[in-house]
Amino acid sequence: MMSPWMFRDYYRPWRYMESLTRDLGSTIKSEKDKFTINLDVQHFAPEEISVKTADGYVVVEAKHEEKKDDHGLISRQFLRRYALPEGAETADVVSQLSSDGILTITAPKKEVDGKGERVVPITQTGPVRQEAKESKEEKSCSAKEKCKN
Repeated sequence: MMSPWMFRDYYRPWRYMESLTRDLGSTIKSEKDKFTINLDVQHFAPEEISVKTADGYVVVEAKHEEKKDDHGLISRQFLRRYALPEGAETADVVSQLSSDGILTITAPKKEVDGKGERVVPITQTGPVRQEAKESKEEKSCSAKEKCKN
């Protein structure tokens, strides 16, 4: 049997376990009309965070230099890349930072037909067809002239 002192490093209060279930870092939600990322960045000031789109990804980067906290000095930084789903409009990506430190990034999605099929409309133009007949007559005339020569 193992003694309790061997488990002292593994002990976690229930309150701690509850906070782990709430703080998952980020959540991603892909709906029919939009793609949304929620990211907890409460330890960073707005000017320490950057959001970019590059090569079909949303790139979130945050960094702050050493700061004093309850236990001494701490510096933090992270870089996260989220792949945008098919149909997401990279040019229309927006981000919002809430007062409680939640960064929400939203990318609208255009409708993508699953078959990759699209109906192309046919436009009728009258004058072009008449010009085509006239050019045929001119060609036959020029051919006859060649025959006469």
